[in-house]
Amino acid sequence: MDGDYVVGGVFSIHYYTYTVKNNYTTMPDPIRCSGSINSRELRFSRTMIFAIEEINNSTKLLPGIKLGYQIYDSCASVPVAVHVAFELLSGLDSVFYAGDNCTQSSKVMAVVGESGSTPSISMSRIIGPFNIPLVSHFATCACLSDKQQYPSFFRTIPSDQFQADALVKLVKHFGWTWIGAIRSDSDYGNSGMGSFLDAAHKEGICVEYSESFYRTNPRSRIQRVADIIRRSTALVIVAFTTPGDFRILLEELSLKPSPPRQWIGSESWVTDPSMLKFRFCAGAIGFGIERSVIPGLRDFLLDLPPSEVSASPVLTEFWEEQFNCRLEKSGPVQTVRSATDKNVCDGTEDINKIHSPYTDTSQLRITNMVYKAVYAIAHAIHNAVCQETHYITQCNKLTSIEIEQVLTRLKHVNISQNGYEVSFDVNGDPVATYELVNWQNTETGSIELVTVGHYDASLPAGQELRVNKSLTWVEGGTQVPVSVCTVSCPAGTRKVLQKGKPICCFDCIPCPEGEISNATDSSHCFTCLEEFWPNAKRNNCLPKPVEFLSFNEGLGIILCVFSVGGACLAVLTAAVLHRHRTSPIVRANNSELSFLLLFSLTLCFLCSLTFIGAPSDWSCMLRHTAFGITFVLCMSCVLGKTIVVLMAFKATLPGCDVMKWFGPPQQRMTVVSFTFIQVVICTLWLVLSPPFPRKNLTTYKEKIILECALGSTIGFWAVLGYIGLLAVFCFVLAVLARKLPDSFNEAKLITFSMLIFCAVWVTFIPAYVSSPGKFTVAVEIFAILASSFGLMLCIFAPKCFIILFQPEKNTKKYLMNKT
Repeated sequence: MDGDYVVGGVFSIHYYTYTVKNNYTTMPDPIRCSGSINSRELRFSRTMIFAIEEINNSTKLLPGIKLGYQIYDSCASVPVAVHVAFELLSGLDSVFYAGDNCTQSSKVMAVVGESGSTPSISMSRIIGPFNIPLVSHFATCACLSDKQQYPSFFRTIPSDQFQADALVKLVKHFGWTWIGAIRSDSDYGNSGMGSFLDAAHKEGICVEYSESFYRTNPRSRIQRVADIIRRSTALVIVAFTTPGDFRILLEELSLKPSPPRQWIGSESWVTDPSMLKFRFCAGAIGFGIERSVIPGLRDFLLDLPPSEVSASPVLTEFWEEQFNCRLEKSGPVQTVRSATDKNVCDGTEDINKIHSPYTDTSQLRITNMVYKAVYAIAHAIHNAVCQETHYITQCNKLTSIEIEQVLTRLKHVNISQNGYEVSFDVNGDPVATYELVNWQNTETGSIELVTVGHYDASLPAGQELRVNKSLTWVEGGTQVPVSVCTVSCPAGTRKVLQKGKPICCFDCIPCPEGEISNATDSSHCFTCLEEFWPNAKRNNCLPKPVEFLSFNEGLGIILCVFSVGGACLAVLTAAVLHRHRTSPIVRANNSELSFLLLFSLTLCFLCSLTFIGAPSDWSCMLRHTAFGITFVLCMSCVLGKTIVVLMAFKATLPGCDVMKWFGPPQQRMTVVSFTFIQVVICTLWLVLSPPFPRKNLTTYKEKIILECALGSTIGFWAVLGYIGLLAVFCFVLAVLARKLPDSFNEAKLITFSMLIFCAVWVTFIPAYVSSPGKFTVAVEIFAILASSFGLMLCIFAPKCFIILFQPEKNTKKYLMNKT
């Protein structure tokens, strides 16, 4: 259509071209489009005409100026797009110079198109040096944002860089880490998928395969891609393809059904109504341009009078395809397609009754991008030729403007049309906003597009994606499908990568002893603090249980009973001896030392109680010193009794007056002296390096042993050594006295008691050293009790038995006459 200023348009109304066989001897025939008409692209071209007519009827935008248009079909072919670019550069078609009209511009002011990225790249490289703006509605390749290479390129649809980031966030949002990837082998697919794979790698998403194909590839190539999809283990597939390419692949997949796959689509095909016929893709999700409403567009699309259809070869072809009839005087189309086998259209055809992407205006997405592109160009021309004077817009259609002026004004366009913002950043890109769409089955069995969320790249990080509706997944499922190479490693395990596979494929190895991991998919386990130990699942550090010989446990109770019982037995024995203190058997065995010995044995029994319970500073110092002093007191008494026996028999020899040198005062002094030496040893031990409570973390890894450290091992073994020295000395003296007459003789009893005592403490040393934890204390208590019981039973049991059960033997006469 003619106008004061003309806007070019380029759309892929056909998807294929006839194959031309060149013989290189004659001029090749012009490239011709083939295949059926793409109704969606036809709607795009008609939307451009609708927008221009709307602008021409406006009193605010370019008043008094008429825009014209010159629209081409690129056939989705780069050679055709290049040819179109040169035609746009070489001037307007001859139809614009009919009659004497010489006021029109000599070339187009700007171009709307192309639908594909690769044709847009080719066209932009050709018309860019001439500063002709190319405003695309559907070319999303991120490469086109490079102003060094494409200085005059603009677009109303967001760049694939934003879409790739959005797709990665979508995949991560649903926890998919193992995916397949397919793409169109074109600038659109390769660039978009490249951006997606880079972003996915940064987010830890692994790709099982990444395959490319093109609709003109041999079928074997398409079959190979289909077979890879069928054999793959990834449930989720991201498809960065054009509708024409993806349709070929889906048709191949439909021949031999593959396992269910969750499709993630780019905006190119996921919102294309013609793709909804592939029902096995139900549940697909992807990002699409926001759905919009353009008032009056549907009525315009359906208003196709026969005269207009007949005058347009494209509309004629569309009409004949939709109604399966042929129009008379169909013109050039008859040279392209044979329609002789069709009936002649009789005029009863009603376009309102057909179901076609052309007439479907319920999902106006890319269509609105065309609409916005036309208005952006119109506003740029308006700002170049119109002036505001006293709130009145005046435009002079005779004003001569250069295309550079339109390019400059286009960079600063910032308008709102039908509530939709139109502006460009420094790269010629708009603000990136998308709708998240889901292919959902309807009750009628068809598939419809349902908006389930939004993505706005201008929002802060982490807030861009919003999913506000429930989704339908593959095979109609309501649960988010799982697509991982390896199920997440639970807490308590760590990841070990499988050799030769991506980082998402790993084995889950339990954390080693003493280490935990408290997060899923942890790469490392870490050691618990010194006083903590992992729980059974090894996902948390718990305080180690503290172990010591307690009064509440069985072993502690048993030892307490024996300790108290021994003390009571010693007291009871002392009571029996005291009751019969005047009897011969008591008087004959040095009653004073006997009572002192029973007192010391009582202390020995009771000192074992200090070894039970939680160690403290005082209990640690008390237990060893009390044990050492009481046992030395006991040994001193036994030693005194042994010496008394020897001295008593020596005193019976004629002329021997030895007993006067070892009477009761000397006996007391002997006991005090021997005991004082032990007191000095214990005092030095406590002053220089006393025992102290400590937490033993080395004996057991999983628990803490609360014990008394010796402080000075020399002090400990000095105490034991001194006791042992006295015991050996006493044992030797008792052995020497064992053959003396039995009357008034305790030597044999002392010998047996010393044998038991020495045997107990000799076996104590290796048992003490080898016993772990609280059993070390139990061994020491057992040695104390065993030796104490041995002394008491061997020395005092025979006397008590005679006193209580054989009183007839407790007489001086019996004792004196005993052989």
